[in-house]
Amino acid sequence: MTTDDTDTDQRWYGRRLGKPLRATRRRLLDEMLPDLRIDPDPAQIPTNLKALFANPVREVWLEIGFGGGEHLAEQAERHPDIGFIGCEPFINGVASLLKHIDEKALTNIRVYDDDVRHLLNLMADDSLDRLFILFPDPWPKTRHHRRRIVKPETIVEFARLLKRGGELRYASDHQGYVTWSLKYLLANPDLKWRACRPGDWQIPPEDWVETRYEQKAKAKGDAAAYLRFDKI
Repeated sequence: MTTDDTDTDQRWYGRRLGKPLRATRRRLLDEMLPDLRIDPDPAQIPTNLKALFANPVREVWLEIGFGGGEHLAEQAERHPDIGFIGCEPFINGVASLLKHIDEKALTNIRVYDDDVRHLLNLMADDSLDRLFILFPDPWPKTRHHRRRIVKPETIVEFARLLKRGGELRYASDHQGYVTWSLKYLLANPDLKWRACRPGDWQIPPEDWVETRYEQKAKAKGDAAAYLRFDKI
């Protein structure tokens, strides 16, 4: 197969909007999102990301592409002393996260609802303690591989942002994308794979929160891979 060079779209995401939102979710977008949204103005991004949160936090974790927000909200509820940044350009997913935040009365989440690369470029080195990339769009067609979020140049950026000892968590049920991602993650000298035994990649972390995309994969009989890398 060959790459179709006429496809120049570099976005990591697809749609911005899905089905029309119900009135309650539109209200959450109107009333809650302005207070939680991260301003992409460089002057508004502090060197220490803990300053983004109204209450003191001991660490900052980032999830890129949080989907419906169930993983992000559950982790935030379990860890009220950690600040969470969720990045998701799909408005329906943002509205879903806001519903979780509202129901759980969470105060430790900030949201970036646009292309996460704009935000990553503004973050200082060693800013994050944990980074989640869970069930990203695999862009399976060869001509779309350039749109995959995991590739050499972005892995360098992820490693830059992680503190020493910080963790990168990646999960996918698309085995072609898992192989692709593992190849490039292993090639980065700043990251060390946690796997010690064959099959470790098939076992989710002890504090794992299952996402709706993982549930769909299991329903189809597709096995997921769980890759954990530490910044060294």
